[in-house]
Amino acid sequence: MTQRAQTLGPAPAAASDPDPEAALLARYAAGEAAAARLLAERLVPRLLSVAARMLGGDRAEAEDIAQETLLRLWRAAPGWRPGEARVATWAYRVAVNLATDRLRRKGRSAAPLEAAPEPVDGRPGALAGMVAAERLAALDRALAALPERQRQAVVLRHIEGLSNPEIAAILDVGVEAVESLTARGKRALAQALAGRREDLGYDDD
Repeated sequence: MTQRAQTLGPAPAAASDPDPEAALLARYAAGEAAAARLLAERLVPRLLSVAARMLGGDRAEAEDIAQETLLRLWRAAPGWRPGEARVATWAYRVAVNLATDRLRRKGRSAAPLEAAPEPVDGRPGALAGMVAAERLAALDRALAALPERQRQAVVLRHIEGLSNPEIAAILDVGVEAVESLTARGKRALAQALAGRREDLGYDDD
């Protein structure tokens, strides 16, 4: 993990862009325990989402990463400097770095291939659920096959919906680099999934 992620290093938040998570973090640092619960409710779903996508859909590991990110945030709370970093941006960066470190320690860049779930019965609802699950699994496998930086940029931009400046702060790169990474990653994903439209349940139209 980079030193900047450990020392509250994302780019400063714009003055016109309020940071509601920072207000909650300040309340927690002042001893308001309920603020921690509210902040966790805001951050955990996003942290789980980005970590799971980075790890090829591994929910258990994603939960570990979300928990570790929050623990680091609680430890950082007393020294947090309002206005220097957005809480959510900092948390995203820590989660991305933790996921990347975990993959590197295991000597892998992609999650193992998982079989699609077997249908319970032939009802349309069960079949639709199976197709939806396989679509997600196919997307996770395609994401896991991307180069590390492209995967990070694509997940943050096209799945998490962050802006390019936010992603640049999280990844510690310039906005132009983010644009290049997302464009290349998106093209690679399209190529990886191009031949699977029919078996994933997409119409040819």
